[in-house]
Amino acid sequence: MAGVWSEESKLARWLDVELAALEAWAELGAIPADAVAEIRQRAHPPTPERVAELERETQHDVAAFVDAVAADVGPAGRWIHHGLTSSDIVDTGLSLQVRDAGELLLAGVERAFHAVVERAERHRDDVCIGRTHGVHAEPTTFGLKLAGWAFELDRSRGRLTRALETMRVGKLSGAVGTYAATDPELERLACERLGLEPDPVSTQIVQRDRHAELLAALALVAASLEKFALEIRHLARTEVAEVAEPFGKGQKGSSAMPHKRNPVVAERICGLARIVRANALVGLENVALWHERDISHSSAERVVIPDSFLALDYMLERFAWLVEGLDVRPERMRRNLEAGHGLFFSQRLLLALVESGLARGDAYRLVQRHALRAHEEEQDFRELVRADEEIAGRVELDSIFDLGWYTRHIDAAFERLGELARKEDAVHA
Repeated sequence: MAGVWSEESKLARWLDVELAALEAWAELGAIPADAVAEIRQRAHPPTPERVAELERETQHDVAAFVDAVAADVGPAGRWIHHGLTSSDIVDTGLSLQVRDAGELLLAGVERAFHAVVERAERHRDDVCIGRTHGVHAEPTTFGLKLAGWAFELDRSRGRLTRALETMRVGKLSGAVGTYAATDPELERLACERLGLEPDPVSTQIVQRDRHAELLAALALVAASLEKFALEIRHLARTEVAEVAEPFGKGQKGSSAMPHKRNPVVAERICGLARIVRANALVGLENVALWHERDISHSSAERVVIPDSFLALDYMLERFAWLVEGLDVRPERMRRNLEAGHGLFFSQRLLLALVESGLARGDAYRLVQRHALRAHEEEQDFRELVRADEEIAGRVELDSIFDLGWYTRHIDAAFERLGELARKEDAVHA
């Protein structure tokens, strides 16, 4: 990913755009074909150092780039950048970089997706307590939790794919987008060579709603990774201890406390998500520019687009590593489940009482009375209920206090997960 966003790569993509434009001009008969052939043979991407040296005089990066390329070509170099404006090169070249970087991100999402699917299947029957507001709610399974992550990653992949497609455009429409010094057919031919679509209507730039959509899609992927990492952090707390990050031989969790085993990778993912999310706001602010263009977007864009790709690429790699090596502790999950004194059976009992003919309000008060006592006195909810003749005489408690009742339908979710995984395998076969 760093290579895609390097100065060397940027200048190489700029040259790709210049050469595509020259070949299109030659095909249209506006530039001698032998001059274009000579340029292609002799032109090469200038070094960033050379461009920086010339830019100190020109105070213009694209002009410095054009001068550097032309200097090595000879007389035919006069045709380089013919009819074009700087944004023709910068925006079209950026689309090429985004395409290359996007392929790497999609591969990262793919790895993360398959890692989550594999762990979801492995832990589909590992029962744990579900929590709402951070408080025990009802039983679920760790695998079902991960299955939800897998579908969210699939949605992230879809959003990212659509945003990358929105960015697959180039523009060679010249100053203010009127084709006065170029030609719509030139743009079509050049973009075709580059694997891009011509922007249907551009001003002097490709409109920045496209880039805002891209940055928003990256931020959404990052937000999902943050959500998953935050869950791992919560489950890794000493009081919970249901999972732990991989911990290598010789690794140290703290410089001061030898016992520490901290969720540092998950925390790193959460921290970087803040950067990617903040960058999306910059993308939104770049949409509104003066008239046909200004360059207030440019300086910010040179930071936020590469940084978002770089951060998210790292986050995806670390998240996949984290899931693949996650230390999952089903025994601890069961202990935490039982630590709730059986209170999670409250809704099941409530429903059974209503089904027995008791008014819902009366049933709720009856169940809540025992639930509050079980919580405050740390007594077993089930035993308190069994001792209540009003309840025991109305419902069959053994069937109500059946843990399997809560997980009897999770196969439906895993059937859907299997269908999704098979569909993805077929796409990549």
